[in-house]
Amino acid sequence: PVEDDSEPGPATTVTAETARHIISRNQSPDIPFEQSINPYRGCEHGCGYCYARPTHAYLNLSPGIDFETRLFYKQNAAELLDKELRNPRYRCRPITLGANTDPYQPVERRLGITRSLLSVAQQFNQPVSIITKSALITRDIDMLADMARQNLVNVMISVTTLDNDLKRKLEPRTPGGLTRLKTVQALIEAGIPPGVLVAPIIPMINDAELEKIVEYAARAGARAAGYVLLRLPLEVRDLFREWLMANYPDRYRHVFPLIRDMRGGKDYDSAWGKRMKGSGPYAWMIGRRFEMACERLGLNERKVSLTTEHFRRLRKDEAQLSLCNQGASYPGN
Repeated sequence: PVEDDSEPGPATTVTAETARHIISRNQSPDIPFEQSINPYRGCEHGCGYCYARPTHAYLNLSPGIDFETRLFYKQNAAELLDKELRNPRYRCRPITLGANTDPYQPVERRLGITRSLLSVAQQFNQPVSIITKSALITRDIDMLADMARQNLVNVMISVTTLDNDLKRKLEPRTPGGLTRLKTVQALIEAGIPPGVLVAPIIPMINDAELEKIVEYAARAGARAAGYVLLRLPLEVRDLFREWLMANYPDRYRHVFPLIRDMRGGKDYDSAWGKRMKGSGPYAWMIGRRFEMACERLGLNERKVSLTTEHFRRLRKDEAQLSLCNQGASYPGN
């Protein structure tokens, strides 16, 4: 496994919760998946820009420090997924892990909720997409490689910056950019073809690194790449503003005008088709730079879709037996 060089974080409290449902569904035309699972609420990574922070307000907790230090995990996640996949009404479509918070944040090393979900998905041949910043994903190469042989898994490694000083300020408890690229290499060596997601792109902060990140991703062996512009919904705007003033006060008067330039004059535009890529001259320039870099390096030449043809609905007794055996497959149990 790739060594995780992330820095230790503040003390956290981790609370178990019993979920009623496990698969979230959406019909948003600008989101490339219909189904997702979030094993955790809150995220230890502490990324200053995280668009998921406002969800902690639903728990009467702050989107700031509480989001990073008061975590919740779905203790019955695997059981619910098993039940869902056995349901005769279930229609197999790929499931994304990590749509909100990172499924491989540090607490996963101890709790293994994501691994338990992968175990269920593997038994049903349920296709899965994963988005993560963490090298911890290499722990699960055994299952991921098996699924990849049947085109049942897609992985996107998020790389925000290759500058460790910026990384420590912006994403304090995540692995460095080069470690994430080593993770890409480790997955490729195991037969798991990952892509790289340059996200978020922040004007005057990391936008100058766009071509370099894409180039390093190609050198690592990635054949696919994507990008997302900075999103500042609800409380995230003020949290990011505080972060910017604390770390780069000299850039403040440049950053927010550029943000508004790509958001129709606002700090954030949640409209479908605009929230990920923005609009206006700056957003167009970022998009064109990204496209040119990918064209030059041969990325995104072939679109690969996960298959649902191998999905099998297990009998109830088979599924129950597999759940009983999940703990034996988790390293360290």
